[in-house]
Amino acid sequence: MTPEAALTLGEQALELAVLLSAPILLSALIVGLVVGMFQAATQINEMTLSFIPKLLVVVAVLFAAGPWMLELITGFTRRLFMDIPAILG
Repeated sequence: MTPEAALTLGEQALELAVLLSAPILLSALIVGLVVGMFQAATQINEMTLSFIPKLLVVVAVLFAAGPWMLELITGFTRRLFMDIPAILG
């Protein structure tokens, strides 16, 4: 395996990790900001008020984007397994 091939494989893995984590992290960020603004406006400082909505949104996003995420990771894994002979030389 050449260093260029290893770097390309690592780059593809990092891109996949970003694609898989982006929907979950962005939805949690948006809900956290909205709940934080609500807490600042009403001066309610309850920790569960920010945790529970984020948890529910993350679960909803996992249900909605789960098949797409699974397709991405299985496609990458299949491609990786099929390229093993070429990687080993």
